[in-house]
Amino acid sequence: MTKTLDVITIGRAGVDLYGAQVGGRLEDMGSFEKYIGGSPTNIACGTSRLGLKSALISRVGDEHMGRFIREELARHGVDGKGVVTDPERLTALVILGIRDEERFPLIFYRENCADMALCEQDIDEAFVSSARSVLVTGTHLSHPRTEAAVLKALGFARNHGAKTALDIDYRPNLWGVAGHGEGESRYVASGQVTEKLQATLHLFDLIVGTEEEFHIAGGTTDTVAALRAVRAVTAATLVCKRGAKGAVAFESAIPDNLDEGISGEGFPVEVFNVLGAGDGFFAGLLKGWLDGEDWPTALRYANACGAFAVSRHGCTPAYPSLQELNFFLERGMTRPDLRNDPALEQIHWSTNRHGDWSEMRVFAFDHRMQLESMAGYTPSKGGAFKELCLEAALKVQNGRSGYGILCDDRIGRRALHAASGTDLWIGRPCEWPGSRPLTLEPSLGPDCGGLSEWARENVVKVLCFCHPDDDEATWAWQLAEVRRLYVASRRNKLEFLLEVIPSKVASITTDTTATLIRSFYAEGIYPDWWKLEPMDEPEAWTQVCAAIEEHDRHTRGIVVLGLDAPEDVLKASFEVAARFPLVKGFAVGRTIFGSVARGWFEGSINDEEAVEEMAKRYSRLCTVWDGARARVQEAAE
Repeated sequence: MTKTLDVITIGRAGVDLYGAQVGGRLEDMGSFEKYIGGSPTNIACGTSRLGLKSALISRVGDEHMGRFIREELARHGVDGKGVVTDPERLTALVILGIRDEERFPLIFYRENCADMALCEQDIDEAFVSSARSVLVTGTHLSHPRTEAAVLKALGFARNHGAKTALDIDYRPNLWGVAGHGEGESRYVASGQVTEKLQATLHLFDLIVGTEEEFHIAGGTTDTVAALRAVRAVTAATLVCKRGAKGAVAFESAIPDNLDEGISGEGFPVEVFNVLGAGDGFFAGLLKGWLDGEDWPTALRYANACGAFAVSRHGCTPAYPSLQELNFFLERGMTRPDLRNDPALEQIHWSTNRHGDWSEMRVFAFDHRMQLESMAGYTPSKGGAFKELCLEAALKVQNGRSGYGILCDDRIGRRALHAASGTDLWIGRPCEWPGSRPLTLEPSLGPDCGGLSEWARENVVKVLCFCHPDDDEATWAWQLAEVRRLYVASRRNKLEFLLEVIPSKVASITTDTTATLIRSFYAEGIYPDWWKLEPMDEPEAWTQVCAAIEEHDRHTRGIVVLGLDAPEDVLKASFEVAARFPLVKGFAVGRTIFGSVARGWFEGSINDEEAVEEMAKRYSRLCTVWDGARARVQEAAE
């Protein structure tokens, strides 16, 4: 049959709660970052980032953490059909931290957890047979029920011509040979564990482990002797990870010296966090192995992916995209602390963002000053009106992708919070309305610390009224405010939208906006999104797109704002903008809600009528944009 998957991983699926403070005891951690976790889950996500078609077989609980894992798998492009929801058990958790360069304390919360309930009935032959390879991790050989599931999957894989791989992944306390407080322990001798592992090693084509993991598999702490003991029961290629010394592969007999094995280029990076580095390594190794590369090349990929993981916080979030890996291998390493390499981190950020926003139809009702100036406005009525705006947006969206809103927190808080989880793109303004020079909303705090309370799906949006002819003091002030907000956005893992409107400052020419864009990039500000005013001249759009692509080939793109223009004017501007692929759509507000809001505040129209009218206007604009884009595509064909 046709192989639709490159790799299926089997085993642990949990949630990692990583201590956000570095250098302290786990006892003293004050906050945590939440990531997807578990070796096979990490490897599935890591291989997917590298362009392989990946899937996971595991179990999760029927609760929030289980749903988080499912959603994260989907966001990473990992097939989750093999993930079973367990109605009786909770999703596994791990609490872990970075103490120093050598100590990484962790506690496994896995008592009767969901993934350890994986059983033979969860293994579907058709699903397993659809993969070119199957990877299992050692933990699921530690219990008869999960072992039976693993052996069944391996049998199907071998019957259907799939390659098989084992990550020994020895955690003594998960085998019951170390206590709960020894989650960091990597080696405790156990004849029972050795016997269990050796009974299955013949089932694999590739076996990967650290020296300590081969010690447990081989039953001795002499690494060469351990590898030979493993070789005695399996013909698999053995890959031994040696920390700072890199890794070596052995396809046949084990030599007297490990240095005589096959090796690949290594990368001497600063050790910041070893947790999850082995999973990153295995993801890179699988990329090379399944692509048919020779072992030196596959090991080079593996070492590079491990280096990324060692240098960053978290496991899965640290792994590179294929574009990032290629950039790193082509350019080379410029500094050992990769997380502080600006060029590398920009590619890491921009190529690992989640969500497909190739189309953007955004209803912008983040306006504050404009509503506050309307007759009949009160804060409570303003908030209620914004809930009607959201209702109209959802009515038009109707569960489809490519729709979004801009909504503030000051007047529109209830609407903003209600929008979470609706699959709308959600932008949230940060500027004080109408301010020039730019002033940020006081709720953000003097250090923009308020962003730490924002939902991760919120996009930071800031409007800057600026012009290339601004005096030096005004430009310096506004640039500093934008940079401050941009840096805080990245620190809080929030996407950033920069809106610039030069026409409200002075007259503009075809190169005005492009000049501004280059000026922001020159200061190290890389917006995920640009929001730009309509431009009638195609040459102006040509220059804008060139300015962006010169600096950021991975930008999300541009949305066109409306400036309260009539629909026919917007239609004409859309016809021009739609010719440029970098323009993803529009973000229009007052054209949709302006007159409706005035009538609603005055009491001349009711809630239902307001929603219906705004939905009609929003829908018409969507149709106008879609039509403009369709005509461009038809002309290209």
